[in-house]
Amino acid sequence: MKTSNSSIFEALSLNNTSFFIPPYQRAYSWGREQINRFFDDVMRLVHSEQDPMQKDKQQHFFGTLVYKWEGQGSFAKRQVIIDGQQRLTTTLIFCIALRDLSTDQEEKQNITNTLLINEKSTFKDKIKLKQVTSDWDAYGALVMGKESVPGKITDAYNLFIRLLRKQLENEGITAEHFITALQRINVAIIELSEEPYKGEDPQVIFETLNSLGKPLTLSDLIRNYILLGMPSDQQTTIYDGVWQPKIEQPLCEVGEEYTSKFFRDYLQCKNKKSYKVVSDNNTKELYYQFKEFVERTFDSKKDFIRDIESYVPCYLNIVEPKYYTPVSPNKEDDQTIKELLHNIFHDISSEAFKPFVLELLHMRQSSNPNTTICDTLLIESLESIRTYLIRRRVVKLTQAENKNIPTLTFYLPAIASGETSLIKILSNLFYRLRLPNDKEIRETLERLAFYKDVSSYSKFILGKMEKHQAKVSVDFHDPLVTIEHIMPQTLNEVWRSELGEEKAEEIHQHYLHNIGNLILTEFNGEMGNKSFADKKARLATSNIGYSHDICQYEQWREESILDHQDRMISLFLDTFSLPDEYKQTNNWKDDSDQKTESVIFTFDVSLELAKGTKPKQLRIYQQTYEVKNWSGTLLQFVKYFKYQEPAALEELMLNQQEVFSRKDSIVNWSRFSQLLLKRPDYQTRYKNLEDKFCTQLSDIKPEELFVHCDATINMILDRMSKAMLLLGMDRKDVVIELRRTAKSSITIEEDEE
Repeated sequence: MKTSNSSIFEALSLNNTSFFIPPYQRAYSWGREQINRFFDDVMRLVHSEQDPMQKDKQQHFFGTLVYKWEGQGSFAKRQVIIDGQQRLTTTLIFCIALRDLSTDQEEKQNITNTLLINEKSTFKDKIKLKQVTSDWDAYGALVMGKESVPGKITDAYNLFIRLLRKQLENEGITAEHFITALQRINVAIIELSEEPYKGEDPQVIFETLNSLGKPLTLSDLIRNYILLGMPSDQQTTIYDGVWQPKIEQPLCEVGEEYTSKFFRDYLQCKNKKSYKVVSDNNTKELYYQFKEFVERTFDSKKDFIRDIESYVPCYLNIVEPKYYTPVSPNKEDDQTIKELLHNIFHDISSEAFKPFVLELLHMRQSSNPNTTICDTLLIESLESIRTYLIRRRVVKLTQAENKNIPTLTFYLPAIASGETSLIKILSNLFYRLRLPNDKEIRETLERLAFYKDVSSYSKFILGKMEKHQAKVSVDFHDPLVTIEHIMPQTLNEVWRSELGEEKAEEIHQHYLHNIGNLILTEFNGEMGNKSFADKKARLATSNIGYSHDICQYEQWREESILDHQDRMISLFLDTFSLPDEYKQTNNWKDDSDQKTESVIFTFDVSLELAKGTKPKQLRIYQQTYEVKNWSGTLLQFVKYFKYQEPAALEELMLNQQEVFSRKDSIVNWSRFSQLLLKRPDYQTRYKNLEDKFCTQLSDIKPEELFVHCDATINMILDRMSKAMLLLGMDRKDVVIELRRTAKSSITIEEDEE
């Protein structure tokens, strides 16, 4: 490694030298703010040259230029730029603008021949600086004086033209002043050795140089890692022939962020485990994990490129329907696959299953008979995923999916061989990852405010139910197709009479948003608060089957709502059906026969100790209580103070915001019933001290307490810890005996991501 100082003008004026910006580098990105700052620094130097007291004294440091020589023959060499491409490009765009504004033909020619063109260059039109592919046409057009190409390069040029023209109109400022200013702008030059084994790995240096500035994206770092170290011609061939057109460009057309997302999902798919969501804070961590995977898995980077290229079409089928490429030669099967992918990743918006389905689609394309998945198995698996997800969303389950579902990719070879099925695997996960059975779904839908509580999925669910019933697709994405409340959201005298004056308010409050009062219709805007008879007359003309179901009722009262509710729930269970053996069983892992170990947890140790465990006993001072789960542990904790130290409980309730980070974490029924009017979903988030939801109780006293317990392990333990601190308890006054199940080869964790 050699280091030296030089002006930017001298660095760019080297004879017989060309500059190569590798294709893995970012495209030109400087905008108005950076260009104005650069021009202000130049003008400061220009003004200093005009001041006799400052002439030849002012300098400006412009940063670092790192390059590595690449031989091109005896009389020509190529500098491969490792760092500094934005500064080099900006300076040369400035010089092009200065040349184009000059009225002196000799001066124009000198700028071109000294800075822009090199007769020994192997690049097109003998241009001295080879830009990255996306900037090459725009930069070349400026150098050669051809018609401009839109982009940031041209934007920078136009801005320099405006700034320079304004200054050159001032008396006493000439192009020569600006050339002199460039000779006062200094750069620190680092030249990397061409000899191997000197510890000057350009990749390591690039990563180090970029550790202090704005973080590179995961995609930037991976592209750099794959291409850096190859000869420049090979870099260009691979980037222009494969990387850019077949990997980056298709993903960027969906959205720039999808390139990095793809690499993360590909890594999850290949390693069969969960990795953090890509962010500025963890990009480097993910990059090193990716780099380790490539070096461990592939014999060469070309093998890796071939592999990852084959996954891109599969990923595009997942993230962007309009880029869908056929998966099956059978048109009917292919349409079904396309619809299922859209349902899973756009209607339900699952992130967790992307790695699993990525491998599933890749296996469908495999030529290896041992790993190929046929259409029937692919469709069956996708239907299982859709059913699993929508059943869980109805009962408000999402916890632990993102962390654990990617690990299921491990089972795909066994699924492909017929040893097991995805529905069997999904029915044997831990309780938090359970597949809700028919009983749980029916009980939930009977009490659920479907219109509000499942608002993100309600049109999708009703649309699929209609298709299942009528065998005709309904475009539930169409804004004209909406959900109609048969009993309207606002009661009028007509509807009070329809429902029965005595129970109208009660029926309206209890069933308004229930699935028994809802249908999908194209006439929502026309019906409003019209009478039931008027609604029936309009619905009779509808093409949607639900409408005709409603027309069979003479009146719309509680009995008809309950009857329609039963029909709708049965239709849901048929639409998102389970095999008979899973309809009534507890579809989660029974780990009673697995080896377990007991762990004693006290609040003077890290909360991480409780990760992946279940509570068994709670001891407060000398009192011991059996507990089954974490929400039950929190409830028993509160229950202790209610009956043993009521003054302490009162203190907790007065300081809820501080202890629980919410002012209504512990409330009596009088307050809770008021909260439910605004937030009906709270009925599944709060329990009484006997571990019951309010919907499971028939007679509730006003003073009965309800506790918010829909929380992760860490949140529950944190609340208990803060409560102990408030009450002046020692951290060892509360002890929890934990039960940890021995880990298997596939670790499924019960806590939330």
